[in-house]
Order: sequence, then structure tokens, then C-alpha cells
Amino acid sequence: MNTAPPASSKVTAAHLRRGAYLYVRQSTIKQVLTSTESTLRQYDLRGRAIALGWSSEQIIVIDTGQGHSGASAADREGFQRLAADVGMGKAGIVLGLECSRLARNNADWHRLLEICALSGTLICDEDGLYDPRDFNDRMLLGMKGQLSEAELHFLRSRMRGGILSKARRGELITPLPVGLAYDAAGHAGPDPDTSIQQAVRHLFTTFAAAGSAHAVVKTFNDAGLLFPRRHRKGPRKGELDWAPLAHPAVLPILRNPRYAGVLCFGRHRDHADGDGTCIRQIKPREEWISFLPGAHPGYITLDEFEANQVRLAECAAAHGTDRKKGPPREGPALLQGIIICGRCGNRMTVRYHVRGGLQLPDYVCQRSMVEHADQICQALPGASPDAAIGQLLIDTLTPLAVEAALTVAAELGQRADYADRLRAAVVERARYHADLTRRRYLTVDPANRLVADTLEADWNTALRALNDARDAYDKAQEAATANLAEIRKTRIRKLVTDFPAIWNDPATPQRERKRMTRLLLTDVTVTRNAKTITCNMRWQGGQDHTLTLPDPKTARELRQTPPHAVEAIDELLDHHTHAEIAAILNARGHTSGEGRPFHRLIVRNIRDEYGLRSRQQRLRDTGMLTLDETAAQLGVSAGTVKAWRHAGLVIGTCYNDKGQALYHPPGPNPPAPHHGLPPLSDRRPAQTSDTREPTRRGAV
Repeated sequence: MNTAPPASSKVTAAHLRRGAYLYVRQSTIKQVLTSTESTLRQYDLRGRAIALGWSSEQIIVIDTGQGHSGASAADREGFQRLAADVGMGKAGIVLGLECSRLARNNADWHRLLEICALSGTLICDEDGLYDPRDFNDRMLLGMKGQLSEAELHFLRSRMRGGILSKARRGELITPLPVGLAYDAAGHAGPDPDTSIQQAVRHLFTTFAAAGSAHAVVKTFNDAGLLFPRRHRKGPRKGELDWAPLAHPAVLPILRNPRYAGVLCFGRHRDHADGDGTCIRQIKPREEWISFLPGAHPGYITLDEFEANQVRLAECAAAHGTDRKKGPPREGPALLQGIIICGRCGNRMTVRYHVRGGLQLPDYVCQRSMVEHADQICQALPGASPDAAIGQLLIDTLTPLAVEAALTVAAELGQRADYADRLRAAVVERARYHADLTRRRYLTVDPANRLVADTLEADWNTALRALNDARDAYDKAQEAATANLAEIRKTRIRKLVTDFPAIWNDPATPQRERKRMTRLLLTDVTVTRNAKTITCNMRWQGGQDHTLTLPDPKTARELRQTPPHAVEAIDELLDHHTHAEIAAILNARGHTSGEGRPFHRLIVRNIRDEYGLRSRQQRLRDTGMLTLDETAAQLGVSAGTVKAWRHAGLVIGTCYNDKGQALYHPPGPNPPAPHHGLPPLSDRRPAQTSDTREPTRRGAV
């Protein structure tokens, strides 16, 4: 027997002055379309509000929650609006068919009860009218909310149990990725559309040859190939589109075991981050619910799928401390991505510097510096190891050049034929669509101009698309034919006869050299010692090979003047100036440390760098005098001494290229100035112990 007070006693004039909020919700779109009776029952609660005293104008219906689950209020704008209006005192009553329509989450439900209690808002469902401020009503509403959440839990548990049971038996029907489809009997397999099959097979073939998802995207886009994409939701659910291939579309395909014929379930784990965004991650395979190989035909084998996962892990160059390899890039570093530090075992990164207009690599182990602000473990110039390992690969590959050339030729031909079939499929689809629109236009009643005009416009659009597809096919075919002919006639034939020339050819992309390197080498571990660099190479077959290289010279050492040239400069400084020494060295065939001819500035810099005594110091050591000292001894001016030197009355020897000289001490009969004497040129030359013929510059 119900002893609760009548509903009319809970409704006051204050409640009637505010609005009546009716909340309508169905959990899924399917329920909205099929469970129409439940929707009608919820809308019929307007009559209950009118019976309690509200007018029809005061009733506010919130039905934006249609198709949204009540498990959370995060994505339900209608529920959020309801809670806000209740909190602002706009609602006198909240109506719902049952509390599960409002919320199936205890936190959301009790939050709404708390707000209703604070604002004095009533709650009405199919069973009765409740005042959240009353303890008994609030307890009853709380129990209903708890039962509503428990009901959702039981429903989910039963459904989840059935799904897991079917998944373990391999009978679960799940959405298939593009390229796979169910037949009439419900068995999965390749899509019956051959153009879709060709596109998916070409993707896996390209990845096997290129080695990275980025290279697959580049290959497709460079060739103008499109890739299918099926809509999973929205008004176009199930429809197929053809669009340029993008990197986010390649990785899920390569990581999906369904393409290897494996029926799996429970691959992903969803969790929310700090801002509520849902993040999906792939779980370790041992945590999957089911993994059933050979469940249906696929595009690749399970072994090929496993190899692809290894290559993808190697390509993830920037993520994971356990990954020692990275994908081949365009830079000139041959060992990029496969070089490992021999001291700490971490992968080494690459830096580049420019010398002589060329990019030269440096291999650096900087993990400790990046993570712990420590010193760099080791760094070494990469030109020397790259050259040595490249030469080793040439010596290894040269006996197999003919076989490799034939394999490359066959592979290039297969790739070209496959790409041509994909482009032809695009033209065929456009032709079919144009023919379909033509037949639709021809079957319409000519009197129905509105429909006829629309179908005619569709036909014209399809014809233009067909012409564009044909033009693109013709251009791509011409380019592919020209490129393939050039490769077959030049590159491949040259490879057969001279593989080292192909390797050293500047036109050969560095990425291709790296790919060839990875076909033979697993990784290279390097250790830089005091005077050597040790390279331990692991071949793909499991063998090891060690190279010991001399430590490359520094830039200073590479530009250092040869010792024999320094010795010659030291010897020539006794008798010659800088310019004269440069001319003599060039005549003897000497060059500087940079390989350039000598000039006076280079000779002077070498003299300063090696601390060689200058020619002036050497002449002073023999007792020769400066201009001022000579003028003082002769009692004349410096200008007179210079004039006497030109006249041969005093002997001077040049000590630089400016003509400055040092003078021999005056003899027992030095010249003396006399007025009215003959010109200086007619006077008797000075006597000196130096019997060499003097010159203007004092050179011997």
C-alpha cells in the first residue's frame, strides 16, 4: 500500500512558475529508428506535466540525446543543458520515462539529484513524483539510479561474454578493412572487386621493396595511383572512395593481421588521457583475446606479416629505446639507421657538416647527453667508415652483379606492369560510371525536364571524369615506358658489366645505396680508439666481419704543410725573400697543405706557424746593419745611404719583398761626402768582404 503523500501536495506555486523539462533519449540510432514505441511513451509524459498543473507552453522538450548512450554525460549536450538550467532555477520539474533515460552513470545521476535538491526541482518518472529534498524520495531515486547502472553493467557483461565466446571460436563477424569482404555465406576473403585487390596487393609489394610506409606513399603518389577507402560511419557508410594514398592509411593496413588471413580480436586498448580524449593503442599479442591463423584467405602470408612488423619497428626511428635501426633516408650517410655505439650499445645519430660544398656525415652517440645532460659518448667522422664499408660491399657484390641485374630488371618490369593495371582500372571505373549515367539518362521520360536535366549533368560530369582518367593514364604510361626503357637500356646493362661504377655514380640515389647495404648488413657497431676506428659488421647471414681503420685526420692535419716543404722554406730563408721562396718552391713542384701553389703570404704564415727565424733576423746574425745604423757610422743621412747603395758605394741585401735592406758594415775606406765631386756612379765602389754581385733586391 502506497503511503506517500499525494503528488499534488509536492507541486507548489513556485514550481508552477518555472518550466517543465522533458528529457527524451534513446541509446542508439538503431533504437531511435526501430523502438518507436519507447519514444512515443517518453513524449507522452507531456500530458503528465499538464495534469500536474503546467501549461503546454511551459513544457520544454530536450531530445538532443537521441542516439547517445547514458553511460556518460560528456558527449550529451542535452543533459548538460538540463543540468545547467536546473542549477539556475529555470526548471520546476524534470520528467523522464525512467531514471535510466536521464543517466546510467551514478556520478551523473547523483550530481543531478544534488542540483535538483539545491534548486528545489521535482523529478517525475512513470512510477511517480519525487522531491529530492525529501530523504525518502532521495533514497529511492538513488536506488533507482544504482539499479539503472547495474542494469547497464549486466547488459554489457552478457553482450561482451557472447562476443568473446564467438571470437574464441572464430565465428565473430566484425567489420573488415578495405580489400576484404564477406561473401554470401559470411566467409571473409579478398574483395571481389579486382581493382581493389590490385591496389592492396600493390601496397604490400611496394612495402616489401621500399621498406617503409613513407616510401609506399611516395611511390603511389609519384605514379598517380589512387587507393580505395570505405566509409565506416555517417550517411555514406559502406560507400567506397578512391583517393591519393596518405601515411595514416598505410600503417593500419600494414599492422592489421587480417590481411594475412588471421582472425584476431582484442588487438586494441582504449583509454582516456587528461583532457578526456580517447586514445587507442595496440596491445601486446599475448594479451589479445584470439589469434587464429589461416581463418580466411589473405593477401600475404603470416611470415610476411611478421617480417613487416619487424621492418615497421625498425622504421620507427624516433621512438623506443629498444630500437637500434631506422629507415633509410635521403642523406649521404651510408650507415644511417644501422650504426650502433660500441661503448654503450645505443643507436648513433647523424649530423652533417659542409666541406668543399659537400655534405659530410658525423656519427654521434648522444643518448646520455639528451637524457641526462651528460657528455657525448663518442663521435666520429663518417666519411672514412662509409667509404671502407662501401668498398667492401662492392667487392662482395661484384661476382653477383649479373644475377642481381636480372633480378632488378624482372622486378622493375613487374612493378611497371602492376602500376599500369592499376591505372587502367581507374579508366575502367570511369568508363563504367559514364556508361551507367548514359543509360540512366536514356531511360528517363524526356517530358520530365527536371530529372532529365539532372541526369544529363551527371552524364556530362562522368564523361569529363572519363576524359581526365584517360589523359592521366596516357601521360603516366608514356612516362613509365620512357623511364623503364632508360633504366633497362642504361642502368641495368651497365650494372651487369660495371657494378662499382653504378655504386659510385653520383646519379645513383643515396637511398638506394642504403637499401642495398641493408640487404647485406644487419648493423654496424663502431668504437673509436686513440688512433683507430673499429667497425664490427653483422651480415644478414649471421657472419661477423671486423674492419680496423685509421682515425681520420683533423681539418688542421689535413691542411698541414708537408714536412719537406717546411724544411725547404727554412733552408731558403737564409738567402731569399718570401716571394722568391714561393717561386722556387712552385718551380720544384711543391704545394701547400691545401694543394694550392705557394705565394708570399703562405710562406710568411708557415714561417710564423712553425717559429722559423725570419730572413731579417738571419742577416742580423751575420753582423749586417740597419739603414739608421749604417747612416750613423758613415755620418750621413739615411737618404744618402740609399743613394750610395744604388750607386754601388755601399752594399745592401734585401730582407723582404718591399725592397727594405740590411747593409754590410763599411770597409776600411768608406765613402765620404764631398762637394763638387763627380757623380756617385763614377766613384770607387766600397770594399767589403762579401764578393757577391749586388742586386737591387739583394737576391743571390
